Amino acid sequence: MTDSNEAGPLTIDQDLDQGAEGTDATEDRSRMSFLDHLDELRKRIIYSLYALIACCLVAFFFWEQVFAYFVTYFSAYGGKLIYTEPMAGFMFSLQLTVLLGVIAAAPFIFSQLWLFVAPGLYTREKRVVIPFVLCSSLLFFAGAYFGHRLGFPAMWRFFASYEIPGLSYMPALDITFGFYVKVILGLGLTFQMPMLVYFLARFGIVTAKFLVKQFRYAVLIIFIIAAVITPSADVVTQVIFAAPMLVLYILSIGVAWVFGKAKPKEQE
Repeated sequence: MTDSNEAGPLTIDQDLDQGAEGTDATEDRSRMSFLDHLDELRKRIIYSLYALIACCLVAFFFWEQVFAYFVTYFSAYGGKLIYTEPMAGFMFSLQLTVLLGVIAAAPFIFSQLWLFVAPGLYTREKRVVIPFVLCSSLLFFAGAYFGHRLGFPAMWRFFASYEIPGLSYMPALDITFGFYVKVILGLGLTFQMPMLVYFLARFGIVTAKFLVKQFRYAVLIIFIIAAVITPSADVVTQVIFAAPMLVLYILSIGVAWVFGKAKPKEQE
């Protein structure tokens, strides 16, 4: 009797300890109130702005070289670049500085995004912050580089192809740069597809099996998107745009397979 009585409190204590450990993750995910989340969001946005401003200040020291490079770059694919507003050239130099600042600060901004999401994750999930920031940054840079080297030149050549004797193509500087920014940032965000699938797979919204089953529809949608964003009817140009998206989709299948949320056998 004595042994059983002594063992009783120990067993209860052990159960309480185990219960506390089991609820640690839940408490970690729910201990922040709505106002705490807003305060955390405000802090991450402020830190991101600090990083963006610092990168813009550094980029501003090289604005002359960058200015000359982009004027030559835009003029290389057809047309005569002009500006019709007195402040257009000055504003172009500032916009270039901001664009370079955004690209340079992208890794830090991704890290702040992760730190904002981290309180809602389990401890083991918080450990992937470095791979997340690294992969997100590399994918964003890859998308921006693809747009700079292939996407924008292919579109701009097509626009310039309508120039004939008697009709001159003279794109305005601000419109040209605005279009370039849309291409660069759009493709940079499009290349985040594997990271999006990672979160969807972790929450059990999509699975690798589902992505494989929908592969033929994905191919069709990807080529439709490529045909829409590619102004040229040239099949080769459309394939150039569609190929990276296909690779990203296949990569996303691998991401969902590796990191997907396991389902109970009875649900399979």
